[in-house]
Amino acid sequence: MTREIKALSVHLFTATGIVFAMLAMLAAADEQWGMMFVWLVVAFAVDGADGPLARKYEVDKYAPRFDGNLLDMIIDFITYAFIPAFALFKSGLLPGWTGWAAIIVITFASAMYFCDRSMKTEDKSFRGFPGCWNMLVLVLFATSPPFWFTLGLVTVLAVAMFLPLKFIHPVRTKRWRAISLPMIFIWTFFAGWAAWVDFHPESWAHWGLVISSVYLLGAGVVQQIVPERRG
Repeated sequence: MTREIKALSVHLFTATGIVFAMLAMLAAADEQWGMMFVWLVVAFAVDGADGPLARKYEVDKYAPRFDGNLLDMIIDFITYAFIPAFALFKSGLLPGWTGWAAIIVITFASAMYFCDRSMKTEDKSFRGFPGCWNMLVLVLFATSPPFWFTLGLVTVLAVAMFLPLKFIHPVRTKRWRAISLPMIFIWTFFAGWAAWVDFHPESWAHWGLVISSVYLLGAGVVQQIVPERRG
């Protein structure tokens, strides 16, 4: 297999994410929330794998006709923001005007964030909350907090998208990667489990989701507070 075919295959692999997004949207339209999140978790796994593959097979050099970053951003906006916002609104977790406020805030802020050329920091982390609404909304489905807590959290994170706060990239941020990389696999496992059992309130998956989410959400900010030791 030539290098060009290998590089093109990575683009094709990335593009499968939009197929999983469509399957998730169809499930959401039928209010099959568990199945919707199963497809979103699959898309999330594809998104986590395609970056390392793209760098390994040098897609910019051997398959330059297709813009992998643009393709990735299109799929990410749909799977990370658009579908989760629709699910949050349609599910009733935010009733009345609060649901309308949430979908407007999430989609508008995400549209601006996903085209922000300064979203990455020097250590490959994200500058501001990286619009991972799919992860947040899945945890909200699993835990079903009061609507005022959900609305407050959505508001805070939407503002945090444009603040000088650091959020780790579990794969690319080198600092604490020995913890971060297993943690994202743990989150993905528990997310798939929670969705598969349709967010059964007695599932242990919820605890795994909350613990791993707290780490992934707060690790970058802690890194800003605690300087890295060198030597």
